[in-house]
Amino acid sequence: MNNILRKFKHLTRFTSVGLVLLFAPTVFADSDNEIADPLEPLNRQIFKFNEVVDEHIAIPVAETWQHIPSPIRIGVDNFFSNLDDIMTIINDLLQFKFEQSVSDSARFVTNSSFGLLGFFDVASEWGMPKHDERFADTLGYWGVGNGAYLVIPIWGPSSIRDGIGLIGDIQVYPLGYYYPVAHRNSLQVLKMVNARANLLDATELTSELAFDPYTFTRDSYYQYRQNRIYDGNPPVQILDDSDIENLE
Repeated sequence: MNNILRKFKHLTRFTSVGLVLLFAPTVFADSDNEIADPLEPLNRQIFKFNEVVDEHIAIPVAETWQHIPSPIRIGVDNFFSNLDDIMTIINDLLQFKFEQSVSDSARFVTNSSFGLLGFFDVASEWGMPKHDERFADTLGYWGVGNGAYLVIPIWGPSSIRDGIGLIGDIQVYPLGYYYPVAHRNSLQVLKMVNARANLLDATELTSELAFDPYTFTRDSYYQYRQNRIYDGNPPVQILDDSDIENLE
């Protein structure tokens, strides 16, 4: 009975993701040429909260993780990167990138077998490039606009579109189906610590360059998302007369 309920739960998760992919274009079909931030007062409060958590918890833990021998940290990073390839393959197919999906599938199989569950990235050495696709990228690929900018507690910068995409990512991420739960949660925490450690240099750069860290983070996130959705070739924005006057 428990197995039946578990399968039904998984089925409803995938169904909900499918409905989002179907109806989201009509709800979030706004322009990607502007950053909409109507929730800025609330976003700034959440941003401040995230900074406190980051300063007192996330950064100290990430700095401690950096003292682990490099081969172990690289192996852990490769392991989680290999799991991420499953989400990439799914979104390759949703974006009709069939040739890339074949390459990414071969990469996953290669690293999972010859790379010992992905701890060694032998696929890159054998000429199989790493790609990274998420449900938010798929939504953007099919014309879904950013929607309002959104800062998520603990998680950080996002948007309405990317928040929905994050729900899709969570539903299909392999660790979500790993049991026992205690082991799964431990791996999730390790993944977050490793990811935060990889961003320590970027955090230092932001604190040195940004007069307003909130605006800097928001604008940088917007540029990052545009670059991902257009596969590194975002459209060039043409300034109109009012834009030129504002610059002057």
